[in-house]
Amino acid sequence: MADPMWRQIAEDLRVKIESGKLGSGGKPLPSELELRDIYSASRNTIRDAVKWLVTRGLVVTRPGHGTFVVKIDPFVTKLSTDYGAGPNAEELAYLSETTARKRIPVVETPRIEIQKASDLIAAELQLDEGTSVLSRHQERFIDGTPWSLQTSFYPMEFIEKAPRLIQAENIAEGVVAYIEQALGRKQVGWRDRFTVRAPDSFESLFFSLPDDGRIAVIEIIRTGFDEDGSPFRVTVATYPADRNQFVLDVGQVPSEDLPSAGEEGAESG
Repeated sequence: MADPMWRQIAEDLRVKIESGKLGSGGKPLPSELELRDIYSASRNTIRDAVKWLVTRGLVVTRPGHGTFVVKIDPFVTKLSTDYGAGPNAEELAYLSETTARKRIPVVETPRIEIQKASDLIAAELQLDEGTSVLSRHQERFIDGTPWSLQTSFYPMEFIEKAPRLIQAENIAEGVVAYIEQALGRKQVGWRDRFTVRAPDSFESLFFSLPDDGRIAVIEIIRTGFDEDGSPFRVTVATYPADRNQFVLDVGQVPSEDLPSAGEEGAESG
C-alpha cells in the first residue's frame, strides 16, 4: 500500500533538505503556495507534510518569514586524560569557553531525588541491588538549545556529613571538591564508559529529536574513585549526536582552534 500523498511529499522534501538542495545558505523553503504548485497538492496536504518535517526537527516555521531548515552548530567537547587540572576544572572550562566564543551556556538548578539504584548504578557504586541513592539531575543549554543531560548518583550515607548534596542549588566549588572537604573522600581518578544508543522518550522530547530514532545519543558514564580505590559517585551524561562532537588529544599534538566546551563530565551541582 502506497504512502499517503503528504508523506510522499514530506519524504521528498527531507531528501532534498539533507542533500542541501533546499534550505541551504539560510534561505527558506518554498512557500506553501509554491509547494502546492510543485506537487499539485492541496493546502492541507502541504501543511501535513511540513508539520511532519517540523516534528522531526528538520525545519522550523517562523510566522511571517517562512519555513527554515534547522541548522545546529555542533559543539566540540575536549575529553582530557589530565587529572591535574583539579576536580572543578571541567565545569569552569565549559562555562568560560562557551562564553569566550560568544555563546551562552546555562546550567539549570539541580533536581534532587532519592531513588532505588538501577542495576548499573548499584554495580558501579558497589551497592546491593535496590539500595537507595541520592541523585542530582541537571539540564544544560547553549544559546537556549538543550545540549546535554547529566545525573550524578551518590550513596545515601553521604547526606549526614554533606547536607548540601540534598539542597536544590548549584555547589559553586563543585560537588567533587565539596565531598572531599566534607567527607575526606578525595577523587584520585575516574573511569568513563561510552555508549551510542537510540534516545528514550524523555530524551527525544527534551532534545526535540525525531521520533524515528535516526539521531542517536552519546551516553558517558563516569565513575569516580577515592584514594582507597572505592567508587563514590557515578555521573551519567547524555549528549545528542546532532549537536555534539568529542575530541581527545594524547601526547604532543598541535593546538587546534575548536569551539571546545571544555572537558566532559563536570558536576556543577
